[in-house]
Amino acid sequence: MYIANHFINKVPSYYIRNWFYRNIFRVKIGRGTAIHMGLKLFTIGGIEIGENCVINRDCLIDGRGSVKIGENVNISPEVMIWTADHDPKSPDFAGRIGNVNIGDFAWLSTRSIILPGVIIGTGSVVAAGAVVTSNVSPYSIVAGVPARKIGERPRELSYRLNYSPWLH
Repeated sequence: MYIANHFINKVPSYYIRNWFYRNIFRVKIGRGTAIHMGLKLFTIGGIEIGENCVINRDCLIDGRGSVKIGENVNISPEVMIWTADHDPKSPDFAGRIGNVNIGDFAWLSTRSIILPGVIIGTGSVVAAGAVVTSNVSPYSIVAGVPARKIGERPRELSYRLNYSPWLH
């Protein structure tokens, strides 16, 4: 992982980075998905990213549990997705694993944090800086620490991110 997190993630070519992520680090990446520079991974395998997603710069994805990201998901800069932590009530600091699932058309805003075991529903928005500690209902907008529902998003989402890396 050292190679991925300190060298591969700085290569200024989507195609080369994605080749390494797919073939060496066993990340499943759908067509049309753009992974910007600076991604940090915490495992080999365990991560699936759907089609037409954008994983923006300097994000962290912890695949020690599984992370499944749907289609047309926008992950803004510096988002952290965690699947492992420690049980604060454990006398021996025992580790825990919880899978994370992110539904289609979700949008995780800048510096939001998703904690282990969370499901982000289809079409949901997580506001900048929010810490998501529990499941987010489909089409909800959540904000704060811990994240709480502050609104709803329209259910007729039909956009396709269709990011073209050669334009940037």
